[in-house]
Amino acid sequence: MAKLTKAETKQHNKIMDLVESDKALTYDEKLFIIENFHEGAFTNNSELGAFFTPIGLARDFTIDACTSGSVVDLCAGIGGLSFAMLHMMMYAKPREIVCVELNHTYYKLGKRIVPEATWINADALTTEFDTLFDMAISNPPFGKIKTSNFKGKYTGAEFEYKVIERASQIARAGTFILPQMSANFRYSGRRYFQQDESTTTSKCKKFLDETGLEMQPGYGIDTGYYLEEWKGVKPMCEVVCMEFPEPEPEPAQNLFTFTIE
Repeated sequence: MAKLTKAETKQHNKIMDLVESDKALTYDEKLFIIENFHEGAFTNNSELGAFFTPIGLARDFTIDACTSGSVVDLCAGIGGLSFAMLHMMMYAKPREIVCVELNHTYYKLGKRIVPEATWINADALTTEFDTLFDMAISNPPFGKIKTSNFKGKYTGAEFEYKVIERASQIARAGTFILPQMSANFRYSGRRYFQQDESTTTSKCKKFLDETGLEMQPGYGIDTGYYLEEWKGVKPMCEVVCMEFPEPEPEPAQNLFTFTIE
């Protein structure tokens, strides 16, 4: 766990008082929690790769993730992205949001911050759904995180790619915040956009080749603007947009067996 400063401890205590109270939280109180909750207060967030999206970046993220349909938020944390989708999206509002989060503390906080969503305390990569979502969103844990037994076409160890592959199985499209080196283009923190062989690392190529998926840039969100607003890290990221092929229908089962002589 991270060692909090006196100011961070004071904010943390105020957050816990708000969360543990019986009253419904106001918009400003929810925003206060999102902006000030420290991921490392209860867990080793470095080991888990859990770093929450700055709220300004979450707001900008909705430009690319905009939808009036159904949304699944994988590895939802305390719900920052879903909060932005519901309260900060300019042109639309999802008709439904499902948030999946494995960490029970984050899950409990998220239910208070985004009570409009359906919350599931489970492994985001192995949870089964009986519907196909219009949009999957995620700021997934980055790197070689071992919190799931999910197996897919991708045979590498990068957790963010596993989240994308799982999203491709349950949604029509996806919008993700990824480390810049995990994307196949460069825009954030640069003077111009670049997408070619030199911007596709070997690990990214492996993922794209094995899954057959394609990454696309969005409208041009420079995540470098929010570099100082992350807690404990300063990751240069990219917002990656993807369209997923419709899953193939299950083969029909034969109800009768015929013997032809």
